[in-house]
Amino acid sequence: MTVFDIIGLVGVAFIVGAYLLLQTGRIASENPWFSVANALGAGLVLVSLWYEFNLSAAVVEGFWLVMSLYGIVRSLRKRRSVSADGQDSTDPPA
Repeated sequence: MTVFDIIGLVGVAFIVGAYLLLQTGRIASENPWFSVANALGAGLVLVSLWYEFNLSAAVVEGFWLVMSLYGIVRSLRKRRSVSADGQDSTDPPA
């Protein structure tokens, strides 16, 4: 087992762990940490693929990383909107 294999396995642990927390109700998909764990996991798997490339795995992890980064940005924007207004931007005006 190489250091790249270990890096990839840690990445898989982040992705699977985040999904397990989501499915067990311990984290919400809107929580930025869910997307951070997925982005970190995808990034680590991509690093492992640098050593032994696999196109289909790289494509999946690339999309996973982009979607996770989008989720992080969306969560942070929503959080900023809530803190600026004092209410959730999706709530109807009082």
